[in-house]
Order: sequence, then structure tokens, then C-alpha cells
Amino acid sequence: MTSHTELDQHTFEHNHNQCVSLALDTAQQLCNERGVQLTTIRFQVLSLIWESHKAVKAYELLDRLRPLQAAAKPATIYRALDFLIEQGLIHRVESLNAFVGCRSSGQQHEQLLLICKLCEQVDERAATDVMTALLEELQQAGFMAHSKAIEIHGICANCSSK
Repeated sequence: MTSHTELDQHTFEHNHNQCVSLALDTAQQLCNERGVQLTTIRFQVLSLIWESHKAVKAYELLDRLRPLQAAAKPATIYRALDFLIEQGLIHRVESLNAFVGCRSSGQQHEQLLLICKLCEQVDERAATDVMTALLEELQQAGFMAHSKAIEIHGICANCSSK
């Protein structure tokens, strides 16, 4: 199975249809393995999030879900988002109050999110060396982290080369 990281290392080679298909297949497989239900609404919300690599806000998702689920309400979206976060299928981009699909949903990991202020794409990176250094700092401080996510805003390689 090709990982999202492998797919995204070379932006010019990125096949988004393959990327989405892999993400949705992985989500279904993980939910089956974990004995949790990826309901129709949860799957639709996940699909809407994966339409691009841009972070999407909850009310944008609600607007885009309504043609598929006329009775959808804010609580519908928030319950689906809570489930998807709990299962590690999406990430909350705190600084934008928005959500993006997780490219490494099959494994526990920290997050380094690079957020382009021009094209609004969010690139999830493993950044193993950065996260190891961060863990060392936390240990030296005697600090117990609940979660680790680093969000960096700037300009991506595609936008800076234009």
C-alpha cells in the first residue's frame, strides 16, 4: 500500500483521486478493524474534508453536506468530526478552527502542519527529528503533553516558485 507521505513528496506527481481513494479505503479498513461504525454521514463528512488538502471549517462542511443530507444540523457535523478525530482520520487545525484529512491515519503520530497562507493547502509532515527534539525539551521541563501538534504558517514550495 502506498502511503500518503510517498504520494505527497513530489507535489507535481500528486494524484488527488488516488490520494482520496486511499484515505477513504484506509478509513473504512481501520473502522472495521476497530469495530466502530463509519456511518454514511461520517463517511460523507470525511469525503468532503478530503475534497482538497485545504482545511475546512465545520459550517462549510454543513453547507456542503446539506445537499446530501437535508436534515443535517451543526450537531450532525460536530458528532461526525468528533468521531473522525477520535479515530485519527482527521486533524483539527487549531489556528484556523478547521479540519484536514490525516495522511497517516493508520498509526499514532504527532503533527507538524505546514499551512500555506496563499493557496491554503495544509501539508502534514512526520518531522521525526523535530518531534524527537520537542520530546526531549518536554522531558527536561517535566511536562506531560496531552497531544503534540505544531502549526506553521507560511508559503509553500509551489506558491513560492510561482
